[in-house]
Amino acid sequence: MVKLTSSDNVDFSISKEVAFQSILIKNMLEDIGDSEDQPIPLPNVTGAILTKVIEYATHHKDDLPAQSEDDPKVKASDDIDEWDKEFIAVDQGTLFEIILAANYLDIKGLLDLGCKTVANMIKGKSVEEIRKTFNIVNDFTPEEEEQIRKENEWCEDR
Repeated sequence: MVKLTSSDNVDFSISKEVAFQSILIKNMLEDIGDSEDQPIPLPNVTGAILTKVIEYATHHKDDLPAQSEDDPKVKASDDIDEWDKEFIAVDQGTLFEIILAANYLDIKGLLDLGCKTVANMIKGKSVEEIRKTFNIVNDFTPEEEEQIRKENEWCEDR
């Protein structure tokens, strides 16, 4: 068993198999050896988010290693399985905290899931719709906005 302590001092005991979903934790355990009595502090992850991360890692502990980055399926944002869709159906604040935790803990599958979810939230929306979805204030002047449009017109779908 591996003991973890969240930033708000919530303790978790999980199997090594689940813990090794995180490259950060796996490397820490390899560096310090077995220390079942000493919890691993995770100062960047709250207990609530760590609960979600552990739920994800437990569900995916038997998955095969991720495919190559060159595989087009890895890059597609619409290939999320049903369990993952239900798991990641959370409010925006929680979604972004899960993404940050997945990045910090180096859990590629969870990070990909979070990023694909955000990509799907953006897909097909105008700039104004994206701003509204993510509560982004437009702080550009009309002139600056026009300049940016001109500089980036090469990437527009026409």
